Amino acid sequence: MSFLDRVARDWLLTELFAGMAITFRYMLKPKATINYPFEKCLLSPRFRGEHALRRYPNGEERCIACKLCEAICPAQAITIEAEPREDGSRRTRRYDIDMTKCIYCGFCQESCPVDAIVEGPNFEYATETRAELMYDKAKLLSNGERWEPELAARIAADAPYR
Repeated sequence: MSFLDRVARDWLLTELFAGMAITFRYMLKPKATINYPFEKCLLSPRFRGEHALRRYPNGEERCIACKLCEAICPAQAITIEAEPREDGSRRTRRYDIDMTKCIYCGFCQESCPVDAIVEGPNFEYATETRAELMYDKAKLLSNGERWEPELAARIAADAPYR
């Protein structure tokens, strides 16, 4: 670039006006952000959030204590203890997930043959202590009851791709 071109560009402030033109162009476009606490963005049916244990429509819990989720968990965040029932089937006596260890890989959900353990749509579960992130069976079942309509819809939406 010649000396006169550089002086003219610096003196006429062409770069400043080019930058201001881009700024004004974006000021007139629709906003790309959302007002988070009051507006929620759409989540994919495959979003992996807070864990939940589901029940059958008759109220019986789905988990058959096969322990596949415990075996496949790479972070070893799941602990299951099973007990036999009067009818000969096995059910879980203890089902614990340490959410501080969980890496949200989704292997537990993929390995479950009866869709008992699922990762739901809830991503807003901040706590004040680490002890509150140790989920036991009662907490997981209550999550399942709270999110069941949405969990069933998400599993149905994802069914063609399984």
